[in-house]
Amino acid sequence: MKIKKIKVSNYRLLKNMNFDMEENLSLIIGKNNCGKTSLLSAFEKFIGVKVGGNEFCYDDFNMDFQEGLYSIVKLNSIPTDLRFPMGIKLQLFITYNEFDNLINLSQLMMDLDPENNTIVLSFEYTLSKTSLENLISEFKEYKDKKLEKVGEDNGSLEQNIFNDFMKKNHKKYFKIWRKSVAYDLEKQKGNEVEFVDLTKRNIALNKIINFKTIGARRNISNSNNDRTLSTLSSKYYESKTDSEKGMEEVEVFKETLSKTDNELDSVYKELFKTVIGKVKQFGGIKEGDSNIRIVSTLQHKELLKGNTTVMYEHFEKQTLPESYNGLGYLNLLSMIFEIELIISNFRKEHKKNEMPADINILFIEEPEAHTHPQMQYIFINNIKRILEEASIGGDGKTKFNLQTLITTHSAHITNASNYNDIKYFYKENKNEVISKNLKDLEEEYEKDGEEQNFKFLKQYLTIHRSELFFADKAIFIEGDTERILLPAMMKKIDNNLEYKSSPPLHSQNISILEVGAYSQIFEKFIDFIGIKSLIITDIDSGKNVIVKEKEKIEKCRVLESDAELTTNSSLKFFYKNGLEENKRSVIYTNDLDYFKKLSFNQKILQKVKETKNWEQSDKGNIAIIYQTSEENSKGEKYHARSFEDAFFHLNRQFIIDNKENFGSLKNIKRFENEEKDVYDLSEECIDKKPSFAMEILLNSKIDNDGNEYSNWEIPNYIKEGLIWLKFN
Repeated sequence: MKIKKIKVSNYRLLKNMNFDMEENLSLIIGKNNCGKTSLLSAFEKFIGVKVGGNEFCYDDFNMDFQEGLYSIVKLNSIPTDLRFPMGIKLQLFITYNEFDNLINLSQLMMDLDPENNTIVLSFEYTLSKTSLENLISEFKEYKDKKLEKVGEDNGSLEQNIFNDFMKKNHKKYFKIWRKSVAYDLEKQKGNEVEFVDLTKRNIALNKIINFKTIGARRNISNSNNDRTLSTLSSKYYESKTDSEKGMEEVEVFKETLSKTDNELDSVYKELFKTVIGKVKQFGGIKEGDSNIRIVSTLQHKELLKGNTTVMYEHFEKQTLPESYNGLGYLNLLSMIFEIELIISNFRKEHKKNEMPADINILFIEEPEAHTHPQMQYIFINNIKRILEEASIGGDGKTKFNLQTLITTHSAHITNASNYNDIKYFYKENKNEVISKNLKDLEEEYEKDGEEQNFKFLKQYLTIHRSELFFADKAIFIEGDTERILLPAMMKKIDNNLEYKSSPPLHSQNISILEVGAYSQIFEKFIDFIGIKSLIITDIDSGKNVIVKEKEKIEKCRVLESDAELTTNSSLKFFYKNGLEENKRSVIYTNDLDYFKKLSFNQKILQKVKETKNWEQSDKGNIAIIYQTSEENSKGEKYHARSFEDAFFHLNRQFIIDNKENFGSLKNIKRFENEEKDVYDLSEECIDKKPSFAMEILLNSKIDNDGNEYSNWEIPNYIKEGLIWLKFN
């Protein structure tokens, strides 16, 4: 028996989110403010620690839902096609098989079809049609009184009045429901018209679902007066004393306390002898009658509270208090203690004659707090094994059914995880988050026969760049030169007053990836995570030549008369559709001319779901840039083939002025030879590209206004791309 799917509607950013749960562990990743905490909050308010009362507030409703509700109330009538009930919903799709114990679940079953093995539990905070009618009439009365006081009537004021009204009164109209909803096997979804009201039937769910959480705001600090672990050790002991298992150790503890009581009795007799003697002097006490005696009564449950300290052994010579260790260890150890307590709760060790719930859910929020990367690797590599071992029983312990959810911002935890466990939360628009399974991405690659590409992608992300999952934007570059120079180029753009109206590129959470000429391998991944991406590549012009009676492609200058193609595989992939249309055109030009004529806006692409092709669109999330024709300070026009000749065209004098400092360039005197064009220089003078890039930075200067890298220019194609990324 497992929860197969979770559906959340109209709760904060979770407008209509479907989330597939894995059998054991689901790792939820995504950028900040993309709904991870909202999922935990929805669980807590419906089935967690906050289930006792109504903890919802009006701000919990999705913004689009709030706008829609206001529109209906403003119309003063209910649309005929409006479906009820409307509001926040958390639905759990539970699947079972013939081997499961169905005693608890049987009362929720609504379909006797043996093929239908799905139960839908629906937790709702919703509005009925009758309640909406009451809301409309009562708000009108409230609004009229408010407007009468202020003496004006405008749309924005009315909406503010409505929001204020709902914040105060939403609980009057919205009600919490717990339902078992019929599952339509054919349509593979819940049929909300048919349901059982669990509250009305007095059906308790605690035997079916047990939900526990370890929140991100864990009570840890390394101040001297903080004793988090010591407090947890007391709670851990309490769980042991309430359990039938582990009683042997508890009895040993009690016997030790009894011996201590006897020893303390004799100590107390001497300690309190004076005060007891004075009590006798007041009279009223006969010899042998109601004598006062102070005895030791150590309580085993109370003793550990405030009297147990977790210490650290320091090379077996010294013990140090818990506050002497770093927050990372405190965080990790406190989680281990909490997990043990929760496991004890799942097993029902503290309750005699009670079995574990059918489904136990553990939600761990951001376990990486305060921990360094290695500790994060250790955590994720061990947590799945520890939880699986605990749930299967063994050593006489009770077996229980466990599913774990972990949210994280950690690229290191993501790296070390099984990719099939990963769920990517993506903010599709400002009011909606969707969940994607990383294993679905693998299936996309497999469908197109690109298994090797996915294998490469997985290895690349694991070794180099899992932070891409958490980035807001990405830049894909070809090699070392761009990698070294790009931060400086971004700084130059940020320093330009013309582009100050947008946040600096350096503060926009941009991930830079070096992918060679293979950015097309990442295209499915880019589309999957929906990240705004800039691909910087080369036009790589070429021509067909005959060598020894065989046709081959030879690289050449872009503007050579017989230059007709590009050898760049990324350009040919992303512009496949455009190149095919160009060939069908009545004014057909060769492939190279096609790329030369594209404007910047035509280099912005979006993937079309139906055709799976990348097509030109102003709203696209990818811009692919390459060298364009450009004029330098001398008024000379040139169309570069690579970054190097594009840079030389604009900055030839910069190289000449600093020629003594460019050890990476060979034949450097050729820069002063006007007969040598920059294409020749890029072919004949570059010795070590990374060193050349470093020397550009080392020879950079700061101008009088404090702007760095002021004595060289960025090639225009890169400048255009960075400006687009900055403002989009």
